[in-house]
Amino acid sequence: MTLTLGITQMKCSWDIDANIAKAEALVREAADKGANLILLQELFETPYFCSEQNAEHLDLAQPFEGNKLIAHFAALAHELGVVLPISFFERTERQFFNSIAIADADGSVLGIYRKTHIPDGNGYQEKFYFTPGDTGFRVWDTAVGRIGVGICWDQWFPETARAMSLMGADVLLYPTAIGSEPQDPTLNSRDHWRRTMQGHAAANMAVLAASNRVGVEKVGHELTFYGGSFIVDETGGMVADMDTDEGVALASFDLEAIRKTRAAWGIFRDRRPERYGAISS
Repeated sequence: MTLTLGITQMKCSWDIDANIAKAEALVREAADKGANLILLQELFETPYFCSEQNAEHLDLAQPFEGNKLIAHFAALAHELGVVLPISFFERTERQFFNSIAIADADGSVLGIYRKTHIPDGNGYQEKFYFTPGDTGFRVWDTAVGRIGVGICWDQWFPETARAMSLMGADVLLYPTAIGSEPQDPTLNSRDHWRRTMQGHAAANMAVLAASNRVGVEKVGHELTFYGGSFIVDETGGMVADMDTDEGVALASFDLEAIRKTRAAWGIFRDRRPERYGAISS
């Protein structure tokens, strides 16, 4: 079976219903073009509220059980026969998480991952909202192959990609919200961001994709999200590349051929984990 991976990127407003409708339209567009695994951006239901510390935004969080957003997109996954990771703001009895639910192509929800690495900086004040995830890194066997999903800041850590790859992930996915840096308007991190993840793909010989938001949002700090969503192959080579426009992009892969190449290359055969103690220090 060929994997056709679709990425999306969009602007978000405070009209939640409109955001959901736009995200659904992009999923449908990608599916119409042949995608069977489609990635939406991080926290697409609302603007990126983490640019300020405001306790009122905590009211946006919803439990995993009975979550209407997840149910909506799981039903869409079933209708279209696609695999769909769904980013959402999760609340439990006493904690809040930045989470992702995985809807398989039959509409079943396979479980959730909670973001491990929580950033804290000008414009990205996520520690005010999110508890560090307690699920550990996870992978899921889906209708299109075994996938692993990290969330935004997770993507800067090679340990995230390596952990999911060691658990057998053929595809590494990163829903994202990244853009300008309020403390330094001259800083554009887009190319650094991309190169970091191209290295993850190449080092683990896994397909990798990121979906980012676009547009200017002012929630506390004004941030310009630069888009740049992309898909790279198992060598880290760019195979689908978006700019700052809303839309979708696709790329197709023979995962079985990639598995054979990965095994022959020997990067996992020749690992020496007993020598890697410094990583956990």
